[in-house]
Amino acid sequence: LLSVLCLGDCQLHTSCGIQKCTTDFVSFTSHLNAALEDFDLEFCKALRAYSVCTYRNSKVCRGNLVYHSAVLGISDLMTQRNCTKDGPTSSTNPEMTHDPCNYSGHIEAREHQQGEKTPPPTYLFCGLFGDPHLRTFKDHFQTCKVEGAWPLIDNKYLSVQVTNVPVVPGSSATATNKITIIFKSYQDCTDQKVYQAMTDDLPAAFVDGTTSGGDGNTRNLHIVEKVSGKYIEMRARYIGTTVYIHQLGHYLTLAIRMPQELVMAYEESQDLQLCVNGCPSSERIDQSGHLPLPVMGKLLPRGAVSHPRSGYTLETATTKCHEKMLVKDIYFYSCVFDLLTTGDANFTAAAHSALQDVEALHPTKEHWHIFPRSGDDGVGRDSKFFVSLGLMCLIHVAYL
Repeated sequence: LLSVLCLGDCQLHTSCGIQKCTTDFVSFTSHLNAALEDFDLEFCKALRAYSVCTYRNSKVCRGNLVYHSAVLGISDLMTQRNCTKDGPTSSTNPEMTHDPCNYSGHIEAREHQQGEKTPPPTYLFCGLFGDPHLRTFKDHFQTCKVEGAWPLIDNKYLSVQVTNVPVVPGSSATATNKITIIFKSYQDCTDQKVYQAMTDDLPAAFVDGTTSGGDGNTRNLHIVEKVSGKYIEMRARYIGTTVYIHQLGHYLTLAIRMPQELVMAYEESQDLQLCVNGCPSSERIDQSGHLPLPVMGKLLPRGAVSHPRSGYTLETATTKCHEKMLVKDIYFYSCVFDLLTTGDANFTAAAHSALQDVEALHPTKEHWHIFPRSGDDGVGRDSKFFVSLGLMCLIHVAYL
């Protein structure tokens, strides 16, 4: 076959473009297996595409012997394989479908190789904000202490680590003051890039001073500063991943969307990922969703702790959070919880911002809002997206 198509001499006749036609044909057929049922179908599609390409070059290749040999070879092969002249053709831009630095291109390449339509990729969302509250890739919602450095994500492509510090002296409440992200080197798309943010230091560049990875023209990985010192976005097209980081008050929030198949590309030793498996039970404040509640609607008990009271009652905290969030979902109740715990109104903005990030990045609109389960008012829906009645008020005696 290669001798018929004159691959060996094509490089000597680059002016007429026959080499490109031949290279594309080889790309279309190199993965085909003659033992498979669809071999003839796919081979004929590739031959027709090859024929179309040679026709487009017929004028500039008029006196080129390699070109005429290819035309004769195509005709012979179509006769041998009983290919019709009319019919579907392989993509005329195989280099586009095989772009290794475009995640959506991976899917198209897979479709081309398999000869059939594959389902669109599934994207997952994870977010961390506030005291801190964690929404995992499985849409589970937890409230944890996790003081110190913890991995949110650690897989073949990406590592994200957060550091949480105590918010109020004498309380187990913590919040995030440092985020470190490592985009691992990937083929020719990007070298390893490290990003680090800390309270009052939210740079619009990686630690090496660059703002992108890979070819500067394609921007396979790049940072966009949305609000100076307060909000940045990172987009990695080669792994189909988007990251948002905000500073609200003295603490940081993070939201990320990533393809499911990449999220799950990790080793057994990398199983301690909060976004994948949630917080360890020993670090969870909500204890599987159940929180002991104080007397409703009253000030926090005097003398219960060594730190000052937040200054909010359940009623005033609810009113404050309702100014930003009209829907009483888990983000609303997280806001109430954080106000009662810390007295810091910036946590209201953090909860509201976290919900906006969900609406921007979460792929399924029906799952944007997570509602606490209630046995009384019937607002409970699909239990896998809910937390128990204890989180409905989000107040834990241990925080007082």
